[in-house]
Amino acid sequence: MFPLDSPWNISFAGCGFLGIYHVGVASCLLEQAPFLVLNARHIYGASAGALAATALVSDVCLGETGACIIDVAKEARKRFLGPMHPSFNLVKIVRYMLHRTLPADSHHRANGRLGISLTRVTDGENVLVSNFNSKQELVQACVCSAYIPVYCGLIPPTLQGVRYVDGGISDNLPQYELKNTITVSPFSGESDICPRDTSTNIHELRFTNTSIQFTLTNLYRVSRALFPPDPMTMKAMCKQGYKDALRFLKKNGLLDFNGPLRDRPLLAHENEDYNDDEEEENKSIEEEESPHKEEREEMVRSISSLEEHIIEHLPPILHKALVEACMERRSLVQSLSNLLPVRVASTIMLPYTLPLESAMFFTLRLLEWLPDVQEDVVWIREQILRIVQRILQQASRSISQHVSARFSYQLELHHYQSLPYQLSSTNLFPSWVKERSSSVQDIFSRLNQYKRHLMSGILCINMDLQGSFETGQMPQNNSSFKCIVVKYTKIHFLYVLRFI
Repeated sequence: MFPLDSPWNISFAGCGFLGIYHVGVASCLLEQAPFLVLNARHIYGASAGALAATALVSDVCLGETGACIIDVAKEARKRFLGPMHPSFNLVKIVRYMLHRTLPADSHHRANGRLGISLTRVTDGENVLVSNFNSKQELVQACVCSAYIPVYCGLIPPTLQGVRYVDGGISDNLPQYELKNTITVSPFSGESDICPRDTSTNIHELRFTNTSIQFTLTNLYRVSRALFPPDPMTMKAMCKQGYKDALRFLKKNGLLDFNGPLRDRPLLAHENEDYNDDEEEENKSIEEEESPHKEEREEMVRSISSLEEHIIEHLPPILHKALVEACMERRSLVQSLSNLLPVRVASTIMLPYTLPLESAMFFTLRLLEWLPDVQEDVVWIREQILRIVQRILQQASRSISQHVSARFSYQLELHHYQSLPYQLSSTNLFPSWVKERSSSVQDIFSRLNQYKRHLMSGILCINMDLQGSFETGQMPQNNSSFKCIVVKYTKIHFLYVLRFI
């Protein structure tokens, strides 16, 4: 059971074009348990989740929000390279739709209650913005939170003089660690409200606090986060969000049965789970509202065949908005462009048309960039100087370490070479070696004894003796005697430190 005796929060994960899932979740929360949204202390969001959180806090029509997301996806899918086409400016489209949908006092409603996750460019740290001085500042915070480097552009936007990028890079699920935070994610994992894939795989990926289970369906969702699916699939994702939120409410006993919007059943396939008492109550309600039922049946007959892919019991405003957004309003030019010969010809001419379109739209973006060119050029120069300074520091540090190591090695070698060397071949052996001996075996036995004696000490000399023996004369004190001369051809010294 979800504890309601302490304050709670709601957190929406970043998910790109899968933000339509958040629309379904928010719609279910507002319809089935509005007190969860109205009494929530904070509503957080990152990237696309920040857009959903802003719409929820600002009391924006969720039907219009869902239609805007589908319209953006349709605009991206019109182009050959999708959202990567030079003519597709995601930042411009998002800013325009936020200005159009947000009310004038949205910043007052969001102050202290809405938390937008941002990633600071200078140090990569996460920043939660909760105070906004104007609607323009709120819109700019949403743009910064949804700005994916390279995907949206090369120069990050600014908020209050600081550069920020996508908040999902540093924290994709803000404040998820708090006890009473309801986490929402369109990826199957450990979030409170998320899809439940039927998979036995227990492995998961933690992407900046977002749990993503290793399933084929999740891999498809990840691929569609930046490259939008078709409108029918996005409608199914909205349905999935509504269904998952409803399951969470039922599991935790949070359904507001006494709410004003409980005049209709939940989901068609959820009715099978009700008990007999609930079925009888629904039948009695349907009998009392038979006139309204006839009107609903007439409305259902008037809707096109696209309704088969829409949730039958979504709120009417969201339902209608999704139906209208998914309808293709094709003009004569669009109809001709969809013909097979025209598409084949456009594909063949793509190597010639793409550079021309790129140059044209690059010029348009350059003209739009002129008001901010001075500030951005200063920032680019600062970043280049910082990168060069960092490279020079790393190079100087590595060079200094190499030089210091080389100098210490040479100094140590010079110290060893300067030590007095008074070792001679005659000093390696005791006096009995130089004495007269008539037995070679006696010499070798004494050598073995001497070797064992050295092994028990601190210094051990391991000698590989290879040589020959011959007799000769050695003058000493004006006398001559026969001795055995041992010619050593190879001697190995092994120093062993022993601690006694």
